[in-house]
Amino acid sequence: MLELTDIHKSYLGRPLLDGISFSVAAGETVCLLGASGSGKSTLLRIIAGLEISEGGSVLWDGHDLARVPVHLRDFGLVFQDYALFPHLNVAENVAFGLKMRGLPQAKINSIVTESLARVNLGAFASRRVTDLSGGEQQRVALARALAPGPRLLMFDEPLGALDRSLREHLLEELRQTLQASDVPAIYVTHDQEEAFAIADRVLLLHDGCIVRAGMPAEVWREPGSVWAARFLGLGNILEGKSLGNGRVDTKAGVLETACSHDHITGEPLALLIRPGAAASGKGANQLRGRVTDVVFRSPVYRVTLADGLAFDLPTAPQMGTEISLRLPASAVECLA
Repeated sequence: MLELTDIHKSYLGRPLLDGISFSVAAGETVCLLGASGSGKSTLLRIIAGLEISEGGSVLWDGHDLARVPVHLRDFGLVFQDYALFPHLNVAENVAFGLKMRGLPQAKINSIVTESLARVNLGAFASRRVTDLSGGEQQRVALARALAPGPRLLMFDEPLGALDRSLREHLLEELRQTLQASDVPAIYVTHDQEEAFAIADRVLLLHDGCIVRAGMPAEVWREPGSVWAARFLGLGNILEGKSLGNGRVDTKAGVLETACSHDHITGEPLALLIRPGAAASGKGANQLRGRVTDVVFRSPVYRVTLADGLAFDLPTAPQMGTEISLRLPASAVECLA
């Protein structure tokens, strides 16, 4: 098991990683999710041994890796730019790390064949990597990382250079490959959809800290902070003041919430209203507004009002018209 304890790292005199601690269990895929510059890749490089932390420790099964060089850590690393050797063919790229270990050629051939079959490239062994598509090159990089039988796999934005449809296809293949291999993995990305699709557990990084950790469904249901809700694009954020008894005064009017916390009158609060929470018509938590934008997002329409609030509706209202929406109190969430 991998365990990080109180990792610190600064950049240009400012904290980049400020006391990062987490573990990765056997067979688990953990995703480090955050904006560009949040320290995700630096953290990955520290685990790999490519950078040195300024504090804290990286442990494997309780043993400190501080003095263990990169090539002896037995970790596989897959980059966004593939990092393949252009002068070698597919099989030779996959065999490279095995040859460095001095394995017999017959053993190397067997492992290469098995590794390419894992990523559905068995027929591509003799191809030049420069003749492959981006998706095929990324699968070669994955096969090369898997070939030595690493005890940990690490992915640094591996699908970032691919178009959306290919990225979704490879993401599904990658998830299946990781599940079949049972190798623990750390996956770095800035894309929340990618993270939620592949991770067993998501860690949100912001300002050098892990601000939220949990299974994808848990993080989506309870983001825990205004920053997390905004970063994940979960919906409308409304600031207001508590009026007591679950009522909050906002720019959209006084809203009833189902918040179970005790808030004193006048206390500043932030509310999350998800786009799919509203329905047309009159009722509790009445909202009115002029339609300023309508975008089709199959199978619904994302409708934006003049005050900036956006909702998903089954039919498209006319631009410029005034519409009425209602919100159940259970759909108005209080953020910590």
